[in-house]
Amino acid sequence: MVDLRRPDYEQPRVFRHIDLLMPVLAVAVAAAGIVMVYSATRGPATELRPAETFYLHRQWRMAGVGVVAMVLTAWFGHRRVQRLAWLVHGAMLAVLGLVLVVGIEVKGARAWFQFGNSQFQPSELGKVALIVVLAAWLGRSEEPSISRVGAALLLAAGPVALIAAQPDLGTVLVYGAIVAGMVLVAGVKGRHLMLLGLLLVTGLVAVLESDVLEDYQVRRLMVFVEDEANSKANYNLEQAEIAIGNGGLTGRGLFQGTQNNSALVPEQQTDFIFTVVAEELGFVGGVVLLGLLGLLLMRVWRIGQMSDDRFGLLLAAGTFSMIVFQVFQSVGMSTGIMPITGIPFPLISYGGSSLLATFVALGLVQSVHMRRHESLSRPVR
Repeated sequence: MVDLRRPDYEQPRVFRHIDLLMPVLAVAVAAAGIVMVYSATRGPATELRPAETFYLHRQWRMAGVGVVAMVLTAWFGHRRVQRLAWLVHGAMLAVLGLVLVVGIEVKGARAWFQFGNSQFQPSELGKVALIVVLAAWLGRSEEPSISRVGAALLLAAGPVALIAAQPDLGTVLVYGAIVAGMVLVAGVKGRHLMLLGLLLVTGLVAVLESDVLEDYQVRRLMVFVEDEANSKANYNLEQAEIAIGNGGLTGRGLFQGTQNNSALVPEQQTDFIFTVVAEELGFVGGVVLLGLLGLLLMRVWRIGQMSDDRFGLLLAAGTFSMIVFQVFQSVGMSTGIMPITGIPFPLISYGGSSLLATFVALGLVQSVHMRRHESLSRPVR
């Protein structure tokens, strides 16, 4: 008979349970992002002026770092991270507070640390930290009470307040989406969800009516509901819509986008990267890219359902909420159906902080899949 008390059986051979599809999809999307970033930043290359490769090199290097971080996170394990949840939360608050003191200001927001020629945005990794601490807290009960949900909101309120002080409303909205998605999956009652929705709307109105946001940030939001023909925000939206319209069904061809090569779309390598995809690859290319992301999200959701504990389920739910909201918002603001908030397109937009955060979150989800049989491998006492 097999002795279940043997060490071989006390710990699962987790690497037998790696989900190959999820990392393959993530790497494929990130590879497409590298190409799109290069297209958005190469400029109109000629014989006398070679294509710019600065952004290309940085993006693929950071994608490589992200993949390594995903592997290391999966190897370290989400259960170890669970034990460090409160330390992670405290470190997040400390770093978000520090960036307000010693960080650099870019386009009206003090949200980055400067390290030589590189910048790091801590609020991006803060998204993963928030997912971890909320999963640890909400996962303690099968049906969270209103007091436990209230405590979860207080846990989120600290980092949200620090990010609003930068100010960065787009990231605040992502944090709100993470909280909403995880609370919903945690099993909160309907009337409590309605109360949370009212609190969210009240908070947004309060921010818009306060002096926290700069004037240009308010105008970017209001162009969604008001037709300000003379505003820069409206001009930016018009150029983005023209670029998408130029793409048609199959696109103008890779590196052949007229709006792209003329640099008429603002921040086309970051916030408006989807306009490059739509103009050069067309409707078909956009659908394929979104289809890959859809498959990735389906896999994240499925892994959450296979989890053997609530912590793993909520980790997957938080990661799913983070990615799906950013994709919807990024595409929506490029097409004019959502307000302009400056949210990166996950795995596609230029920016190492966003890439790293997304890959780390996926590494945690991979760990959930790898260790889903862990409890079955422990000896019965």
